[in-house]
Amino acid sequence: MVVLATKIYVEGDARQRALDSLRSLVDNDIGDLEVEFDLGIRHDDFPSVTIEGEDAVVARNVLREEWGEIVPDLEAGETYVGTLERWDEDGFVLDAGTAVRIPTDQLGLGPGSPAQIRERFGLVQHLPIEFVYGGADGDTDDGEDAPSRLSDAERDHLFEWSRGDGRLNVNSATRAEVRATLNRAGHAQDYVTVERLGLLEQSVICTDDTDPPGLLASIGSYLPAELRCVVP
Repeated sequence: MVVLATKIYVEGDARQRALDSLRSLVDNDIGDLEVEFDLGIRHDDFPSVTIEGEDAVVARNVLREEWGEIVPDLEAGETYVGTLERWDEDGFVLDAGTAVRIPTDQLGLGPGSPAQIRERFGLVQHLPIEFVYGGADGDTDDGEDAPSRLSDAERDHLFEWSRGDGRLNVNSATRAEVRATLNRAGHAQDYVTVERLGLLEQSVICTDDTDPPGLLASIGSYLPAELRCVVP
């Protein structure tokens, strides 16, 4: 079984649509292999994929690479993926099956408070984020454990956002739902593509002459979601 590092936190019909979307994506990832799989959702909203068949080991590795994996125990110095659960004056808290705090001075995303950094980089709640586990959540008095930090790859990824085209990041919606909303609201020509960040977290990459805050104002009423802009 592989527990994917993306959450299904919506309810009602939206939850079933999200599960159906995930089933399709997993099938795209491993459907060509000699396996059968079943999807479930854990009590903490992380989806689990049970895989059987001749290529089961390969299939599990493919899903780990594509989505990241929630594991029972974290080891210091290893890289994992968690979802952005909350933020406060002291840093970010990620959900990686257990709460992992990334102190402000370990974010490595430039000056500002965690709330300001979140706003600057357009980080929506539940966004999957890669981190290096330090063995402690900011408490290093024992001299052995170090605080957890964002991975170098994650920092580079986010800085690339700030140097590239404008973006509008969205949560609580599948990629298909975001694209349908953009098109229905008359913005089919105002974006290049919708990049999938997690199952329910998407990034709308704007065209050169599209203003991300203006796009947010235009479609915000159509999406029951959190929306955050990235303005280069």
